[in-house]
Amino acid sequence: MSNDKPPSWYDYSALPDRRPLRFPNGARLAVMLTINLEYWEKFRPGQKEPLFTGGPMTIPHALPGDVWDTANWTWREYGQRVGVWRLIDTFDRAGVKPSCTVNGMIMRERKRIVDAANERGWELVPHNWAQNDLLSYYAGKPEEERAVIKRTLEQYTEAVGRAAKAWLSSAIRGTVHTPAFLKEFGLIAYCDYLNDDQPYLIQTSHGPIVCVPYSNDINDFNLFARGGMSASSGLETLKLCFDQLYAESAVSGRIMNFGMHPHVMGHAHRIGALRDFIEYAQSHDGVWFARREEIASWYLENHESHIPGKV
Repeated sequence: MSNDKPPSWYDYSALPDRRPLRFPNGARLAVMLTINLEYWEKFRPGQKEPLFTGGPMTIPHALPGDVWDTANWTWREYGQRVGVWRLIDTFDRAGVKPSCTVNGMIMRERKRIVDAANERGWELVPHNWAQNDLLSYYAGKPEEERAVIKRTLEQYTEAVGRAAKAWLSSAIRGTVHTPAFLKEFGLIAYCDYLNDDQPYLIQTSHGPIVCVPYSNDINDFNLFARGGMSASSGLETLKLCFDQLYAESAVSGRIMNFGMHPHVMGHAHRIGALRDFIEYAQSHDGVWFARREEIASWYLENHESHIPGKV
């Protein structure tokens, strides 16, 4: 057997074995409100698998990927035409800046949305080239994966006007090569993993990158689109999660991520739940509405005080 290390890896770290995590300026709970700005191709010639892997259907039994599924595609487009602007208005009124993930194609085909977020100083995080083109499709073909990442990052720099620092793969599906490629291209945060409530280091063949964990449980897909919750039930779940993490953060800092999609959270009957949750979080001291880049940059300088490296 080979003793060569993989392109990326991380050590197991049990929560009780860590030192207390102390965020900057006395913050105890870092809240990331993530808007996923995504673009699906209308169809892909020759593809029989549906295009909407990783996302629920508004009408079940999705069509093959080489056919334009008008219901499911235009349901998503509602978020681009209407829902995202409702979200923007809500965040503007609350005075909170979310973190937005952006596909290469959304930066090209719906630049109006990206410009609106960028003008407000919102964090923009690259999110693959097309939402339906998963990096896991390139498992075993690392140079093809690297090309997709490079193309996306180049589009990001052109559209946003600066280099990217964090990455979230579409459908949160990367490969063992993904963190290493991102580190090679100068990024500092990788956000695909679902395994923690605190940041930690991922080691790669190009050096360490910070894992800023995502959550698929606290996500409008699983609360509303898949879970079938009402707005009031979803709000209650968000508050329950916040309350538990806030209590734990008195001892050691925690991260809460709420992922949302304009075609789900941006509907008129759900937007009030988001507004009420933001107000609830704002009513607590020590809440940091954080950017992934901020968390990662700080953690790179302070990780030894949290999870010391192995000797």
